[in-house]
Parts: sequence; structure tokens; C-alpha cells
Amino acid sequence: MGNMLQAVVQDVRTQKILRIGYVNQEAIAKMEETKEVYLLNAEQTALELVTGGEYFKPVAMDGLVYNTEKSAVIIKALPEGSTTGADTFRGDKNIADLAFLSYLQDFIEKRKREMPEGSYTTKLFTKGVNKISQKVGEEAVETVIEATNGTGEQFLYESSDLIYHLIVLLTEKGYRIEDLARELKARHKE
Repeated sequence: MGNMLQAVVQDVRTQKILRIGYVNQEAIAKMEETKEVYLLNAEQTALELVTGGEYFKPVAMDGLVYNTEKSAVIIKALPEGSTTGADTFRGDKNIADLAFLSYLQDFIEKRKREMPEGSYTTKLFTKGVNKISQKVGEEAVETVIEATNGTGEQFLYESSDLIYHLIVLLTEKGYRIEDLARELKARHKE
């Protein structure tokens, strides 16, 4: 199998370590070919697809991060599916509170792809951008009303509805919540 490197699979969104193992040129070639993460098995004799109820997609093969000696590599990956349980390295939960917004958008994108019957999100996508935009406006008004005349609990409830509908609208328009974060970051001056 030759020229093994230590490998760390890291969630590109949360920065959590998901797996630790080894790779070689065969594993890297297989990842380039399939766009899925492969590590050597425990005996370091065969490649195994990294799973645990989910699959990991390398963000970009040219984005592998090697140490200076090229004896270890970080594979920045995007989990497909939940990694919120004890399936992460050391049993850490993989979703930080803010990172949940990315997870939620992943879920909303899946709804858009699959369009399951009876889903509220499916209903929104079926009605199109005008209806989704209208819902964002309605939720914004309800949020303002609760901010000025309501309780803190209702303000958070309506704010959550606003963010949910905004993420649905972003998805409909082909954007991600991370695009908003990048825009805000670019505007920020200390």
C-alpha cells in the first residue's frame, strides 16, 4: 500500500474532526474519482468508504492541507447527512448552534430535491418565489410586532420563522446562508 499519510477528516463548516485514519496515493486517487472520502482500514490493507450513517464529500481535492513534511493531511469534507451524534471523533457533537443554520439549509435543499408530499417546505417551493418572498415579508412584520409589543419568547419564535423562510428563499434563489455570512464579513470594519 506504500507511502501512508496520517489523515484527519474535518467538517468544513463546523471544523470538528470527524475521523482519523490513513491515506495513500490510491486513497487520494479514489477520492478524486468518486468524490467520497476513503481511508485505509484498520489493518491498513484495503480502502474503505468512510461512513457511519453518512457519507463525506471532500470539498475540493486541491484543497487537501498537508503538513510541511507531507506526512499528514487534513481532508476538509462536507458530510452528507447528520453527524450530530457520537459518530464524530471523541464523541463530540458536530453541530454548533450557528452551524445548525447550514444543516437546516442542507435539509431544506433536500426537501427541494425530493419534494415529499405533505411537507410545508415542499408546499412553499411548489408555490414559487413570489409566495416564499411574501412569507418572508409576513414573518418580518410579525417579528417587528413581537419586538415592539410582545414577549421575548414570542419575539424569538417569530424571528426563527423569519430565518427559516429566509433560508427557503435563499435556497429557491440558489444561494446559501454562508453567502450572507460572507457578505456581512466583507462589510465589517473593526
